[in-house]
Amino acid sequence: MGRKNSKKKNQKRVVKSSSFLLKGRLDVSRTGMGYVMVDGIADDILIRPADFNGAVHGDQVSVAVRERKPAGNRMKGIVKSVLKRKREEFIGQIQLGKGFAFLVVETDKPMPDFFIHHSDLRGAIHGDRVLARVIDWSSDQDKRPQAAVLEVLPIERIHDAAMKDILLEAGFPLQFSEEAIEESLRIPTTITEKEIKTRRDLRGTCTFTIDPLDAKDFDDALSFQLLPSGHYEIGIHIADVSHYIEEGEILDQESYTRGTSVYLPDRVNPMLPENISNVLCSLRPLEDKLTFSVIVEITPSGKILSKWIGKTIIHSCHRFTYEEVQAIVEEKEGLYATELLQLHAFAQQMRAERIKNGAINFSSQEVRFKLNDIGDPVGIMVKESKESHQLIEEFMLLANRIVAEKIATTEVDGKPIPFPYRIHDDPDEDRLIPFMDFARKFGYDFDRSNAAAIAASFNQLLAAINGKPEQHVLEQLGIRTMAKARYTTENVGHYGLGFEHYCHFTSPIRRYPDILVHRVLFALLQHQPRIDKKMEEKCKHTSDRERAAMESERAANKYKQVQYMQNFLGEEFEGVISGVAHFGFWVETIEHKCEGLVHLNSLSDYDDFRLIETDYCLVGLRSGRKFRMGDKLWIKVVAANLTKRQLDFEWVLASEKSKRTGQ
Repeated sequence: MGRKNSKKKNQKRVVKSSSFLLKGRLDVSRTGMGYVMVDGIADDILIRPADFNGAVHGDQVSVAVRERKPAGNRMKGIVKSVLKRKREEFIGQIQLGKGFAFLVVETDKPMPDFFIHHSDLRGAIHGDRVLARVIDWSSDQDKRPQAAVLEVLPIERIHDAAMKDILLEAGFPLQFSEEAIEESLRIPTTITEKEIKTRRDLRGTCTFTIDPLDAKDFDDALSFQLLPSGHYEIGIHIADVSHYIEEGEILDQESYTRGTSVYLPDRVNPMLPENISNVLCSLRPLEDKLTFSVIVEITPSGKILSKWIGKTIIHSCHRFTYEEVQAIVEEKEGLYATELLQLHAFAQQMRAERIKNGAINFSSQEVRFKLNDIGDPVGIMVKESKESHQLIEEFMLLANRIVAEKIATTEVDGKPIPFPYRIHDDPDEDRLIPFMDFARKFGYDFDRSNAAAIAASFNQLLAAINGKPEQHVLEQLGIRTMAKARYTTENVGHYGLGFEHYCHFTSPIRRYPDILVHRVLFALLQHQPRIDKKMEEKCKHTSDRERAAMESERAANKYKQVQYMQNFLGEEFEGVISGVAHFGFWVETIEHKCEGLVHLNSLSDYDDFRLIETDYCLVGLRSGRKFRMGDKLWIKVVAANLTKRQLDFEWVLASEKSKRTGQ
């Protein structure tokens, strides 16, 4: 693929004086000490609580560094100012006094109490749990920050409050500002004839969407047309969000701050207000919609002859669910069966070609909760990627690649255009080599002579282990060797997909980088290329927001797992060891896909165990008993702590269930 190496050695900067300020994020430990990590400096900077100057955990701050003392190993500094607050909404308890009220925030990090004027209580009384927003928070430590109540949280909605707190802790506001909502409501909903004339009109072309059953924000649609030549014209149409969201306005600023929608088990915290994400920009059936499209001409054999990119207007004929399309693929009949089956054939061909060219074919499973009317988990289901999902996935990948290629092959004054590429680096050798050694113990060899050979070895391994006992452990460990995908202006390609050029263009309703892509692309098509000198900064911010969203989703899923497993305290289940550490091992139940920890101290009556890192296992010093990743065993659910979002299991040597089933 001719990939460039994006790894740069971490260069140390030596700080000798406090004559200049450094910027970084303040992390506060449970002990109350603060640490600031600054790009370009290997060691973090120690900040004592007295030197926070109004900053709290997660805030972006400027720091003055004192000289490093010869006897010390860590730089010490003082916060000079808060550049950006991590969050402005908090959950806490109201405490009333004579003529005043305070919000005491629920957190294990140091946090000031917020003054609340009686006119801002919204009916909250002493002891109520509330959601509140900061309205005045200067860095002046002599001035108490001020907040206003947004919502009183009923005690019976404790789980709802927990989900909200997960979002807030990650820096995702729960509500849009009144100014942003007002701005969104002022956006014209009618499409003028003048606007239509600037676009390619595809309202007469067969077009449909395919989405999950419960989806409301339809980012993308596909159109299908048989040409007189016998070739096919296929359009990938994406909601034209950037047409409606004016750059630099309040709504744009707030969507940028969020960076992404966050999908928790019982809710979506959207990047854009609902009237935009679910109505104005959603490609709903039987409505004219403005789109940004990639249109390709394909021969019956699957060869792409031409590509066109531009603004369009479409009219979706039908809204499909994945389940409906899957039934048509399997039964070969149904509404638009001819079109869907041809699209399916092209998608499978593109998928096979990708894997042949180096894309790594990790299988994917998604665990989802069945929820009752109040959001409590009453069941768990595993959703696997089927051919209907792959149909959409392959055409979205195609559009993303075509757009990235367009930008990557265009220069302005001999220089590349700053652009938010979606990159995925080569596997880290420090992780890859131990994995290869472990896979060799099962009889699987790797060729690591180059990046393409490693990818081919991964695909050979994944095909060979399918259905075998070691499949789970080798798949999970293989995924852990992979680098994390991110946004950057440095176009080094996408290793996991096997693409030299790649970006995110297809989900602007829920991802801010896609909006950035649309703006850069449209400017180029208008022959007015954008040179955004802050693009790399925007890439870093949106990558950070993506990671925060993923952490929130994991935390919320873990909470729902614990909430669900509270129903099974004392019961025994079969599971698979999903991770090992010096203090114990994790087990995922086969029936529920819920993970809990077996602490080493719970095994002390049986044996003393030591971690063997190269074998990903714990070994008993006397018995030789091994607990290795991928092993099946029986556990008992002994504790379910919602506050810590933690399940505790105990190993069951001879389960009554295993005796009954003969295992």
